[in-house]
Amino acid sequence: MAETRVRIEIAFDGGQVLAAFVPADAADELERALGGGGDGSFALEAEDGRYTVSLRRVVYVKRFTREARVGFTPA
Repeated sequence: MAETRVRIEIAFDGGQVLAAFVPADAADELERALGGGGDGSFALEAEDGRYTVSLRRVVYVKRFTREARVGFTPA
């Protein structure tokens, strides 16, 4: 069975936003790390590479639902 990936956006203080497709369990782990005080760093394996983010610089994380796809719908 293929691994489920979700799109997330991580916003940092200063205004930068990082968008990536990551495994759903990695998105869950990021949310738990932020909920646990948000100190240190967190590594994410995304489709386009590995990101390491400083948890204390994260302002918010947006997790997109599966149905939220950009594109045209057949009539």
